[in-house]
Amino acid sequence: MSRPDDRRRSTVDPTRDRLSRPLVIPIFIPHEGCPHCCIFCNQHQISGRGKTPVSAEEVGQIIQTWLEHARPRNRQQIQVAFYGGSFTCLPMERQQDLLAAVQPFLRQGLVGEIRLSTRPDCIDERRLELLCRSGVCTVELGVQSCDDHLLALAGRGHTSSETIRAVGLIKAAGLRLGIQLMLGLPGEGFASLRRTVNQVIAFRPDLVRLYPVLVLKGSGLATLYRRGGYRPLSLARAVVLAAFMKKRFDDQGITVVRMGLQPGPELERSLVAGPYHPAFGELVKSRLMLRQIRRALTHVPKGRPVTLVINGRDQSIFRGLHAQNFQRLRQLGLMERFSLRTDPNQPRQTVGVAGGKEDNL
Repeated sequence: MSRPDDRRRSTVDPTRDRLSRPLVIPIFIPHEGCPHCCIFCNQHQISGRGKTPVSAEEVGQIIQTWLEHARPRNRQQIQVAFYGGSFTCLPMERQQDLLAAVQPFLRQGLVGEIRLSTRPDCIDERRLELLCRSGVCTVELGVQSCDDHLLALAGRGHTSSETIRAVGLIKAAGLRLGIQLMLGLPGEGFASLRRTVNQVIAFRPDLVRLYPVLVLKGSGLATLYRRGGYRPLSLARAVVLAAFMKKRFDDQGITVVRMGLQPGPELERSLVAGPYHPAFGELVKSRLMLRQIRRALTHVPKGRPVTLVINGRDQSIFRGLHAQNFQRLRQLGLMERFSLRTDPNQPRQTVGVAGGKEDNL
């Protein structure tokens, strides 16, 4: 199998500065290629009624429009991303047409790479050969869980063994690996969630996305919910579980690039129940920040002045939504025990103690 060349490898270096975020040009192929109707999916959206699939010509027009309005410093950081469907489940001719539409921009150096998402059971060497030839550098797998019982209950149509095989093939092809997980699936307990996290850590992915399960109109889960057969996570519980997962991945050097679904009016109109919040990721980060603050203060003798240090860009998650972290610190009698200093050199989402050994907790 041909592998990405050195130039393309350099565009996906996981150690690059996180502040130099790429420009992502989204191409939506809503639910194209999905061979199964998972219990949590909105069936009306899956059917794509009233929506004509994007054509190769339209792909080129979308990219050109974005490029005319965007002025990134580094063209190699521009990514074309195929969202919303299982790309490699599409007929090969359809995949080739969509990828071919991006090739002129790759050849001219106007776009650096392509990324896409798919299912574990739609990965094989033939499909990966096409992706490697076409400038794809990142493949995200909709894994959701590594528990076969939960996958069956959700109607996913694949098993954890297929996930393991797909991960091996993607990594052998030299492509960047993303893993998408859900929390709160029917039948899931903490032990199952922890096993899934451990398995994903063993995969050593380049990135992870975390999505709490929501009950959407028109989904099988909505029917189950109305019958009393499914109880969604509370928002507080979902935040706790996502914080656990993020902490585990952070400790292993695995980047969590998103937590929670992209908010929008269509999602909010479809929502029946579940732990939805438009700033779900911020809630998780704030909870982890509060944990660090408390840990930092426990290492310092009571009565001794303490200066906590954070990156200036983290002031909102330090306070918490509606200053909830401050409220909790007051309840614990800790609010008066520290002063705050910002430092652009402090790593993001960490708390340091000025002059102490507890820096970068």
